[in-house]
Amino acid sequence: MTHKYSTAQLKDKIAAQIEKHKGRYAVAFKNLSNGEEILINEHENFHAASTMKTPVMIEVFKQVQAGNFSMNDSITLKNEFKSIVDESSFSLSVDDDSEFDLYKHIGENRSVYQLMYNMIIMSSNFATNLIIDLVGAENANETMREMGAKDIQVLRGVEDDKAYEKGMNNTTTAYDLMLIFSKIANGEIVSKPACDSMIDILSNQHFNSVIPAKLPKDVKVAHKTGSIISVQHDSGIVFLPDGKKYVLVLLSKDWTDEKDAIGLMADISKTIYDHVENK
Repeated sequence: MTHKYSTAQLKDKIAAQIEKHKGRYAVAFKNLSNGEEILINEHENFHAASTMKTPVMIEVFKQVQAGNFSMNDSITLKNEFKSIVDESSFSLSVDDDSEFDLYKHIGENRSVYQLMYNMIIMSSNFATNLIIDLVGAENANETMREMGAKDIQVLRGVEDDKAYEKGMNNTTTAYDLMLIFSKIANGEIVSKPACDSMIDILSNQHFNSVIPAKLPKDVKVAHKTGSIISVQHDSGIVFLPDGKKYVLVLLSKDWTDEKDAIGLMADISKTIYDHVENK
């Protein structure tokens, strides 16, 4: 029989798990069925890596709703972007991306929806920068503020090396990601159908080494990961077969062993799942 923890005991158990590992970690858990929360370093700033693609997706749905463009509109694949530092041009390298096929089709058109879908499920940097050029990073940032996410910074697209060197990076906190995923889960962003569509997209995520890794196969996870050097994140909504659902955000930085950090976060995810499942 699995031991049933109080919320305080569960938080202590997770904190003890973290203490055994190198690096900095943040945890934000919210049980949407009963409001239970566990927060550890929830307001600490982390490089957002690809978790910033969720706010960008939200902005796409918001602007479609406003009539700015449609999901079926075409965007020409052009590997040329402008730095936010001085507007100088830069291109993305296929070697630094997690999705490769788009680079073979420069000059062709893809729909807004196809690019947004690739941005989330394959974490395509090329698709991300094309979508950010469409909606504007500053608009995504403003939308986050309107939603109450005060610390997420969506400043720019991906691989803007001049901006990176000046420390002009996209950042996030576990708390803010928990907030926006809770709103998606509750159908409170743009519209209920828009939120359902976002959940469908997030559920097709190809990178599943953290939150879903140690969960049963019949548990659905709608999530977005992020990783760069010494940073590994995962954030999303977990749906249990019995109808329970919760939001979980796991952020990490400053570790030396990537496999160890991923394993720890997958263990935390399993600890939380066991707790919710036994409630």
